[in-house]
Amino acid sequence: MVELTEKVGAVLFDMDGVLIDSKAVIEQGWREAAQMYGRQITEAEIIKHIHGQPGPHTIRALFHDLPLSDQQKIQAHIIHVENTADCEPIPGVAELIASLSSAGITVGIVTSGWRYKIDRVIALLRAESCISVIVERDDVARGKPFPDPYLLAAERLGISPSKTVVFEDSKSGVTSAVAAGAYCVGIGEEDLMPCGAKLIIPDFRDVKLMTYGSEGSFLSFCPGREVFIQRLSDLKGYS
Repeated sequence: MVELTEKVGAVLFDMDGVLIDSKAVIEQGWREAAQMYGRQITEAEIIKHIHGQPGPHTIRALFHDLPLSDQQKIQAHIIHVENTADCEPIPGVAELIASLSSAGITVGIVTSGWRYKIDRVIALLRAESCISVIVERDDVARGKPFPDPYLLAAERLGISPSKTVVFEDSKSGVTSAVAAGAYCVGIGEEDLMPCGAKLIIPDFRDVKLMTYGSEGSFLSFCPGREVFIQRLSDLKGYS
């Protein structure tokens, strides 16, 4: 079943939990930061204030009562942990990015992370020549769950957000993508569906770029779920 009658022209990836399996690293880093001040972080706080959220939001939500100097120490600890930890790619994502790039499909990264980590992840995936647009934490005043990051990515590409496919693994990320008007595919748990994800996949091993002769190309997420996709230059001409 083709999910969209309009063709999409770009595929945008969140980073943590979508490009790399960094969930445990991120959670442990924030737990260590809390322990520095005799605190514990609950699972509910992790879900609401950590995954898919920029560091400043997490600090404001969980450590707002600490002096600014201590908040800065927490931020420095998190940056060090995330910049030095080794994470594995999500299965199939490097292969998918390579196939999209080979076909001339525009690929981007939209993340609450910072550039040093983004560059490390791109190098890990050997995708330096594949990425056309990057939106990072400092590019927008309002991060996820606001739509601003995905709106900016689409603006930089010169297309409507409705002509993008987004892969996200967090509630805040899915909410952001859907609010921007993107077609969002969730990575991981079914609880992303109420946030607006069109479907959920466990990883990228079954996501394929397929060409059907004169019908054009399709991005297939799983059997029976696919969208039309074409090169950005062709899409702009088509529009």
